[in-house]
Amino acid sequence: MKTKAARGSLAWLLVLWGLTRAALLLCVLKVIVFPGPDVTSDVSVIYQGWYDVLRTGTFPREDVTWQYPPAAALAILSPGLLPFLEYATAFFVLALVADLVTLALLLQGGRGPGRARRGAWVWVAGVPLLGPTVYARYDVMVTAVAVGALLAAARHPRLMGALAGFGALLKVWPALLLLGMRRRGAWVSAAVTGAGVAALFAVLMPGAFAFLGFQRDRGTEVESLGALVFHVARHHGWEGEVLLNYGSVEFLGPYVTWVSTGALFLTGAALAWLVLWRLLARRFEPHTVADAAFVAVLMFTTTSRVISPQYMVWLVGLAAVCLCFRGSRMRVPVVLVLVACFVTVLEFPLWFAHVVASDGLGITLLVLRNGLLVVATLVAARVLWCSTVPGRREVPVVTGTARAAETPVSH
Repeated sequence: MKTKAARGSLAWLLVLWGLTRAALLLCVLKVIVFPGPDVTSDVSVIYQGWYDVLRTGTFPREDVTWQYPPAAALAILSPGLLPFLEYATAFFVLALVADLVTLALLLQGGRGPGRARRGAWVWVAGVPLLGPTVYARYDVMVTAVAVGALLAAARHPRLMGALAGFGALLKVWPALLLLGMRRRGAWVSAAVTGAGVAALFAVLMPGAFAFLGFQRDRGTEVESLGALVFHVARHHGWEGEVLLNYGSVEFLGPYVTWVSTGALFLTGAALAWLVLWRLLARRFEPHTVADAAFVAVLMFTTTSRVISPQYMVWLVGLAAVCLCFRGSRMRVPVVLVLVACFVTVLEFPLWFAHVVASDGLGITLLVLRNGLLVVATLVAARVLWCSTVPGRREVPVVTGTARAAETPVSH
């Protein structure tokens, strides 16, 4: 009876995946017109422009919008694997494949004692909540690598390390997956893989690390937590402006550098808390690696100077891995992230014009979305702390960081 019910549940899950992904693919192919700005222009214009440069054997060193580690070139070049399709169409198809691979990994990861299929349901339901942006960025490919790494952690630590090291050279954040790993082999494998891939790109393709300077000079993006300061300030005579800068829509003007520095301070405080947690944690369970990765990426996403909609794909993927484990206590933060995904598609692309204009609707959407992320971060961090640090259940999540993280939301 249970087997029959399980098969029925799997069938519904696959049907839902097929229907929602068909809708996403039709949107990016413009068979269905999704309201708001065209989210596919990043692929058809920016990515394809990078593709034309990368295929010559060099990185786009003169383009300040190239802000990615060297292995990102593989994602940009990947549509070349489907030469019978136009570049943008090939990219969308490969994004769909990465989505499917992630689902397969989560289904496999949900099998066995102490495991559950809830993680696969989180992925199937969470991705379409973000709208067609998911297939118009390469983040879904990075997330597939990260999900594979986390699910390999228990039985194949060296493979996990290799995937995390490679993922870090795709988009940096997968390095945080190692936070909860105690086996030295995973760390060694990550270091060797990362160093090897980085060296290979440095030797073969000039400009592999030009992205570091471009990333350093970024400002405060209009969707970030710190941007709420300027959204409100515009109603009180602030003299700055909103412009396309370094590949994203950012605030430029008085005090922007102060807020950007404040965001970096919050990120540093988050890193300090994570290091403290790692030093004090003693109770490690099978789901701890996934939980720690989820908390770490939540912290760095929430405190970042930039919170692009595609960043939410990372959180959905990590949330899904957490719920592959029956013992994980991250259910509340996962629900909060899923709700934040729905609000995200409302602020971009649906009503992005209101966000750029800093009107009432735009500010409300950002307060809601970023507020959900802040609450999810604090709840998840507390859960991780209380479940792994013995004898410290009454200790606040992080006194300084919690107060600092709440400050921008009150503006």
